[in-house]
Amino acid sequence: MFLAFRESVATALETALAANDYPTDDLGIEEPPEDVEAVFASSVAFRLAERAEAPPPKVAAELADAIDPDDYDYLDRVDVQGPYLNFLPDESYFADTLDAGGDAAFGRLPDRDTSVVVEHTSANPTGPVHVGRARNPIIGDAVANALDYAGYDVDRHYYVNDAGRQMAVFTWAYERFDEDDLPEPARDRAEYRMVRYYRKGNAFLEEADPEEVEAAEAEIEAILQGLEAGDEETYERVGEVVDTVLGGMKECLARLPADFDEFVKETKFMRDGSTDDIIARLKELDGAVYEDDAWQLTFDDIEKNLVFLRADDTSLYTTRDLAHHEWKFDNYDRAVTVLGEDHKLQAEQLQATLELLGNDTDRLQNVIYSYVNLPEGKMSTRRGTGVQLDDLLDEAIDRAREEVEDRMDDRLRDDDLDEADVDRIARQVGIGAVRYDIVSKQPTKAITFEWERALDFEAQSAPYVQYVHARCCGILSEARRASESASGDEQRAGEADELEPAADTSVLTTDAERDLIRSLARFPGVVESAASDLEPHQVATYTRELADRFNAFYRECPVLTADDAETRAARLALVAASKHAVANALDILGVEAPESM
Repeated sequence: MFLAFRESVATALETALAANDYPTDDLGIEEPPEDVEAVFASSVAFRLAERAEAPPPKVAAELADAIDPDDYDYLDRVDVQGPYLNFLPDESYFADTLDAGGDAAFGRLPDRDTSVVVEHTSANPTGPVHVGRARNPIIGDAVANALDYAGYDVDRHYYVNDAGRQMAVFTWAYERFDEDDLPEPARDRAEYRMVRYYRKGNAFLEEADPEEVEAAEAEIEAILQGLEAGDEETYERVGEVVDTVLGGMKECLARLPADFDEFVKETKFMRDGSTDDIIARLKELDGAVYEDDAWQLTFDDIEKNLVFLRADDTSLYTTRDLAHHEWKFDNYDRAVTVLGEDHKLQAEQLQATLELLGNDTDRLQNVIYSYVNLPEGKMSTRRGTGVQLDDLLDEAIDRAREEVEDRMDDRLRDDDLDEADVDRIARQVGIGAVRYDIVSKQPTKAITFEWERALDFEAQSAPYVQYVHARCCGILSEARRASESASGDEQRAGEADELEPAADTSVLTTDAERDLIRSLARFPGVVESAASDLEPHQVATYTRELADRFNAFYRECPVLTADDAETRAARLALVAASKHAVANALDILGVEAPESM
């Protein structure tokens, strides 16, 4: 309804502008402040004042007079407020919103027949996922979810760096050292066991006798050359290490959860010849130069050159990533990449080079994020290895369990929670708090994760929003039980339908009810905007508004004890719509929606 109403407003404005011989290229449609009753407003009169040789309020009045609300869906009237045109909806807008909200898929937009690949996380498979990088899978997963809800055909990819020096060092170290010479792993999982070899190898290269280091470097170089030459045995050796580490990293990421449709390896583009093809084409470009013992590409507007081939004929990460992106363009309509701020220059070089190679780079979009910090002293590290994502998630669950247990005596629901329920809720709330707190901020802003804020049930946090969903589930569950009880009692059989939702907005007349419906109506528009802008934090902002509106409704409007059957049924429909909107908004953010808390 929100999107359909916006379309009606746009059509009405275009028609009025054309009728008055004004240009229609900029309609100035926006959402007004909260204290304005309208759903949409237009500032177009500002732009037209000079052309009309009249003050903006007079232009606005002229346009309002040219609009007949009866000609447009959902439009009740157009009010003039100074220079602004305010568009107010009719009753069908509220009725259709409540009806649409009864669908569990509320908020999902129609299919667009457009494929999008979202590449995110892609941490080097050298060990556990560090908490500083946790923003990538959380933002990346939410971006993919928003696109999915907006109707795009989305694939989620993890690009695996299995061809660089790091992996050559890792493979050499894994084959060189005995496990008996290594310290105990911080966790009994593959990437924690394997990272000990990598650390041991790097320490050896820094501290060992020069002759031993020289011999080791020769073995590492042989691995790199074997990869470039397409040697199957070398691929198998490196692949064993990479796949083992990735297996553990997948388990970690599944806790968020962040799932992937495909793990695309760098070596794919070495083995199929596409990296060699890229190198040959790059050498033919006007900006290609050979200097400082390497092939480089110069740019007109990027200061630093792109090195794409070393003197020993080994390619670089970005060279292979160019082949990777051309493969994306061959297989998808659009490509989105989520990157840390330290990759910003690389992303600019990559996009500029793809354009020089003849690609349509308008199909490529990047989401750049800053890193997550932890308050000093809030978490201990494990054996001096730094704070890993696993540590953060464990701490979140433990703290959430404490909060849940402290609140057990204050629960309004009469359902019994056993230990398994408490564990489930602690996981849902704890991990939800981490994800929500991180994704709710604009990606470009550095953030410091704070437990007190993230797990505050009373503030605008994940638990605050999750509690609204649990409350909706409780109300609907109690209504079902009451309805079933009434159905089994012959004396009350005629009242059985009183506790079934009915989307009748004519009895929902209080400010709290209308404000909640207005917020519900906005949800599809929020989904569209978040997907278009690649900004899932817009959804998080919306969930806080929706939760506030629902809580105001809950305080002021009794549902099960409403004065009459029609009001009870309509308010139940409002609760059901709120449940679906909250659940799906949280789903976009990757946060679970508990049925009880």
